Amino acid sequence: MADTTNRLAGVAYVTVDGQSYMLAGDLGYSPSKISRETLVGQDRVHGYSEKPHAGYISGTFRDAGGLTVAAFNAMTNVTVVAELANGKTVILRNGWTIEAQEVKTSEGTFEVKWESPSVEEA
Repeated sequence: MADTTNRLAGVAYVTVDGQSYMLAGDLGYSPSKISRETLVGQDRVHGYSEKPHAGYISGTFRDAGGLTVAAFNAMTNVTVVAELANGKTVILRNGWTIEAQEVKTSEGTFEVKWESPSVEEA
């Protein structure tokens, strides 16, 4: 077995409600719960505002022959699990997809982004 102690990036896997999908690339995630914006007046910086922020997991997936891309658009209340090369697991619970999925046929890929108030790193 190869020693992966120093591996920080590379291989990743994504499942949705236990179903594995081919990840072509560009896996991203945000566990952040708060979004801040600096409030600037004409005289000085006044402070900042805070708003809730939806976490997300996103990626570019391969359009395999048996896959139904429209099924991604219908996803609500799903659990998405991303396993990263560095040993970290990211879990999104009670999530939904945003934006319509569009397939790029030259590579057989499409982008998906799930959002949720609950994204955790383990």
